[in-house]
Amino acid sequence: MLTLLRIGWKNLTRDRVAQTLTFVLPIVFFSIFASVFGGRAGDSTPRVSVAVVDEDQSEFSRRVVEALRQESALRVRATAPDAPALDRPGAERLVRNGDVPVAIVIHKGVGAGFEERGFAGSDVSIVLLADPSDPVAPQLVQGLLQKVTMTAAPDLMMQGGMKQFERYAGALTPEQRKSVDGWIPRLKADAGTASNGGAAMSMPVQVIDVMRTDDRKGSLISFYAAGIGVMFLLFSAVGGAGGALLDEAESGTLERLLSTNIGMSGLLAGKWLFLTLIGVAQLTVMFLWGRLVFGLPLFSHIPGFVVMTVVTASAAAALGLVLATLARTRAQLSGFSTLLILTMSALGGSMFPRFLMSETMQKLGLITFNAWALDGYLKVFWRNAGLWELWPQVLVLSALVVTFLSLSRLLARRWELA
Repeated sequence: MLTLLRIGWKNLTRDRVAQTLTFVLPIVFFSIFASVFGGRAGDSTPRVSVAVVDEDQSEFSRRVVEALRQESALRVRATAPDAPALDRPGAERLVRNGDVPVAIVIHKGVGAGFEERGFAGSDVSIVLLADPSDPVAPQLVQGLLQKVTMTAAPDLMMQGGMKQFERYAGALTPEQRKSVDGWIPRLKADAGTASNGGAAMSMPVQVIDVMRTDDRKGSLISFYAAGIGVMFLLFSAVGGAGGALLDEAESGTLERLLSTNIGMSGLLAGKWLFLTLIGVAQLTVMFLWGRLVFGLPLFSHIPGFVVMTVVTASAAAALGLVLATLARTRAQLSGFSTLLILTMSALGGSMFPRFLMSETMQKLGLITFNAWALDGYLKVFWRNAGLWELWPQVLVLSALVVTFLSLSRLLARRWELA
């Protein structure tokens, strides 16, 4: 028994891949999931980008915008890239394009109504333009908006309350007026630190779904189809490329193939083309199943679907060739591919949406081609983006294809030199 234990331990210490799968991969996944769902403070809490349109330009609205800027959970954007200030159509365009998940529109008259009546009987609301593909952001922004409207202008709220009091209860006495006038500067100085007055005193907020998801049932199904499809596309590409090349190398078939006119470059190109076609078929079957069973609107998005599917399958096939030419044995290939694919899928959004991650992890996810593929599919099916709007995703995935193919050709030289 001791001899068997000693042999097993020696085999483990010699197998770096087994060590990685045994000790490193669980820690990687634990760290990713703990960062997303563990509720740690600090950088693990993602900041929400929000556009702000101040149509009111009152003292109250300026204080609200400034208080929003001071919130650590928000990244406020109040100007357009090519204009001094945002208007409502520009803010709605930012939300539709996915640049921000939420936009705040402070309509004209909000400040006057607040100063006149406080929150009581306010008939002018602040509008939230929301993209429900990120269900967390609208709720967070709405809560913070209620907070800042209560704390940003307590002096104005008191003035509005006094006007309401005088309207229904009669004018204040000189002594009462003097007392009120003495409190107002103190409240103004304490702006931003006043306590919340409760739901009964909340500012009316109207949430508008700018994506009109009720008219586009099933669009988000494409996100899950793409996430799962891309992850398993990677596994099939690695298995197809790696298994075939390693089998051919072990059986001597690869050596005979290299002696023909096709050469290594032609061999890799042929395998890449075959894997790409298989990947296109795999993703097509996945999305057709989504259309038939879950109502995914596939047929109304055929051009964008074709473009994203071709570049995604091409990149996955090229990555499969890299791992195939890098591995020396099937065990190495299995270990490398499992570690890389599962990590990329977790960081890239195939397992859970990236908006749940911290800002650092969201940026880190952009090194995976999963993130670019999923962003492209989301643009096609959720945002109804035109083909020309897919250029960032297509450009990155195409660059990865070229990079992976070049790297696989370089690594494959070991078979030519053998």
